[in-house]
Formats: sequence, C-alpha cells, structure tokens
Amino acid sequence: MSLLLFFSYTLLPLLALLFTVKFLSQRKKLRNLPPGPRPLPIIGNLRLIETPLHRTFHRFSQKYGDIFSLWFASRLAVIISSPSAFQECFTTHDIALANRLPSLAGKHIFYDNSIVGSCSYTQHWRNQRRIIATDVLSTHRVHSFSAIRADEVCRLIHRLARNSRDEFARVEISSLFHDLTYNNIMRMISGKRFYGEEMDLKDLEEAKVFRETVAEMLLHMGLSNKVDYFPFLKWFDFQNLEKQLKTIGMRYDAILKGLIQETRLKTERENYMIDHLLKLQETQPEDYTDQVIKGLVLAMLFGGTDSSTGALEWTLSNVLNHPEVLKKARDELDTHVGQDRLLKESDIPKLTYLRKIILETLRLYPTAPVLIPHVSSEDITIGGFNIPRGTIVIINAWAMQRDPRMWSDPTSFKPERFDDEGEENKFLAFGRGRRACPGEAMAMQSLSFTMGLLIQCFDWKRVSEEKVDMTENHYITLARLTPLEAMCKARPVVNKIESY
Repeated sequence: MSLLLFFSYTLLPLLALLFTVKFLSQRKKLRNLPPGPRPLPIIGNLRLIETPLHRTFHRFSQKYGDIFSLWFASRLAVIISSPSAFQECFTTHDIALANRLPSLAGKHIFYDNSIVGSCSYTQHWRNQRRIIATDVLSTHRVHSFSAIRADEVCRLIHRLARNSRDEFARVEISSLFHDLTYNNIMRMISGKRFYGEEMDLKDLEEAKVFRETVAEMLLHMGLSNKVDYFPFLKWFDFQNLEKQLKTIGMRYDAILKGLIQETRLKTERENYMIDHLLKLQETQPEDYTDQVIKGLVLAMLFGGTDSSTGALEWTLSNVLNHPEVLKKARDELDTHVGQDRLLKESDIPKLTYLRKIILETLRLYPTAPVLIPHVSSEDITIGGFNIPRGTIVIINAWAMQRDPRMWSDPTSFKPERFDDEGEENKFLAFGRGRRACPGEAMAMQSLSFTMGLLIQCFDWKRVSEEKVDMTENHYITLARLTPLEAMCKARPVVNKIESY
C-alpha cells in the first residue's frame, strides 16, 4: 500500500508533467500533425481504444478523417485508411516505414523481437527474409509440400464422409479446419502431425500444451498491452503480464527445441523445413543458428496457422450464406475437373471463380484487419501531414477494403466484382512493400485446394434457414466468435479418395 501511495502522490504528477512537456514540444516542433481526439495527461488516448481495433479506428476516421492521430501515452500513432496515403506509404516511404514496434510480448515470445515479422529493418531482417525467400517459401519448396497438403485434406474428407454418405450430417467444422492447418504447417516444418485421432498419448499431451499456448498468446498480442507504452509498469509487473509472457515464451521455446533435437537425431535428412535448415547449418553455421531456425519456425506457426483457419472458416461461411455462389463454384469444378477424379493442385489456375471467392472473402474478412504496425525511421510527410521520426503508423486494411470510394456495394459478398480489370490491384489483405506477407502464394494455394476439394466432394447447406452468424471475435486475427457448423452430404466422387 505504501508503494501505491508513493506512486500516486509522487510519480503520477511527475509523469503528467513529463507527458505535457513532451506533448507540447512535439506539437510545437511539427504543427501539421494529423487531427485526432485531444489526449489526456499520462495516458494520452489509450482510454478510447477498444477492441476490435479495426472498428474503433474506423469510427475515429469517420470523425477525424482517413489520416488521424492518437497518443498511446506519450507515443504518437497515426492511423491510415486512405488508399492514396496507403500507396504513398509503401512506394515513396517504403524504407522509412520498414521498422517494427518493439513490444514486451515480442521480447519474451519472439526472441527479443528478432523473428522476421517483428524485427526492424536491419541486416538481420534482410538475412531472415532471404532465407524465407530461398529456403522456406520458394516456389519450388511450396510445390514440394503438395503431397502433405493433399494427404491432410484427404484425412479431413474421410472424417466428414463417415456419417454423410447417405444423408446430410451436421458437423462442427472449425475444429477440423484448425487440425488441418496446424498439421499442414507442422508437417512442412518437421514432418510431425500434431492433431488427429490416431495420435499417441505423448503427442496428444504435447498438442494440448501447444494449443493452450497459442490461445494464451493471442490474448496478449496486439496494441493493447499498456506496459509497451508505460515502461515503469514493468517495475510492478502490471497485471502479472510479464510473468505470463515469459511462461508462454518458455513453452514455445521448449516445443521448438524439441522439434530441432528430434530432427537432429535423425539418421538422414528429409525434405522438411527443419531438416533443410539444419543441413544448411552444417556449412553456414553463422547464418543458420538454432536461434534463427527457431525464429523461422515460430514465424511460420504464428503467420500460417490461425490466419489460415480463419480464412477457411470465413470462406465456407460466405458460400453457405450464398448458395448461388456455391453452385457456380461447383459448376466450375465439374466443368474443369469433373466427377471422375479428384481435384489436383495443378487444376487450380483454371478455377478462376474459386479464386474470386477467396479474394472476396479476404476483402471482407482479412485475417489481419489492422496490418502489423510500422514505425517511421525518419521525419516524413503522408497525405500532406507531418509524420515525425518514431511515429507508429497503423494501416486499417479492413476499413479500406470496405471503402465505398474504392468498391461498389462494399459490404456485400460479390466474387464477380473481381471480373473487372484492376479490381485485384486494390486488394491489400497481405500488405504491400518490403514488409508484405511472404506467405501469400502458399496461403492462396492451400486455401484454393482445400475449398476446391470440399466443394467437389460434398453438398453443403446451413444448419437452419437462418444465415450463418458472421460475428467476429476480438483477437488480433479476424476470427469467428462462434465455431462454424454446417450440414454436408458426400458426393459420389468422395469414393475416389481411397486412390488419391
């Protein structure tokens, strides 16, 4: 209690004075900052920040404009939902905005903010991005994992077909999508399945720990951790946050160490990601340290699992709510693939309407509605406003992809909008510039293949006459609030799965 009284009567007034001095000096130095709500001493505008962030930021933009500012304590943040300003950010100012915002979560989970998505624009980042482009997500390596993707989708189809060969069966599909995406990524990484009915007790327990760790991590990611803007809160371990983050980080590290050790003990190297990186480590140990390998694996897990699960859920939700779209997609599959064989990844380029369904889903429900924040490394100007060095720059992709000035009938699900030339160029769910998502090609390939086989192998309908509930959760990734349920019935082509 005495410590709290000391803080209240001594530190709070001092912090208020320091904030006021810094705020006034910043305003005096650059008077042409973007407009925004007036900040309070010490906390700035943090009291106004609510989840989900993309909707809160959109509400502010309606009042203050497409480029507005907020103060996260004494740290200036500029939020952008202007298409022209977005283009300016990642053409003229792409290098100046290539840095990332360090965070307490990144310190304890992402190896001191050193993995490719969280580290700033340094030689370390350039080295990691080179490794990803050449050794992890190159076109050749993505195609080399096609057999894994095919096997995992076939396992999913087997599970769905058990009770749906003669009549429609009600299924909870969200957990099945979760197992599919995690197994896809884990098998590409290490050759190891993490989820499934045939798992032994040891693997089931490891998977349980992993699932719980992911769920805890998602609760602590994003812009809402107050400790990132009030460093003095670390003295008190405010809300026990640092202890929780350390625990999550240690769990992840133990899992990753185990995967690397298991791979290292193999008698011969295979085609999986860790095998490949350990082989490169033998000749280039300074570039492929265990720490680098763990960071790359964590980046793959963080960037390619929950986001892929969410994208599949939203895509199926949309086609369930729009039976005419589902019929058109099935007709396309029947025309280009037929019912005598199953879809192959080589067929995907012919399925242009299926691609438009996925693009339209990601337009309305981008997996990262607010792109990972950038930090300006120098004073720049965006949209006529001054952006000082060290400013947090946040892109509200969700708002721009629903902007009526960019899209006709923007809140409606219309895959046909991508028939028009140039529409796809306005799509920005994977980001732009040098910090754009490096997994875009693999994500689109996997989403198209999975949805294509599900539509080819099953008839689908909603569990009732009511439309599927499209309410969002408040995670940093755009997830459904409730698990997705649907009715499915196997089509005759499902019998081809045995010989696939």
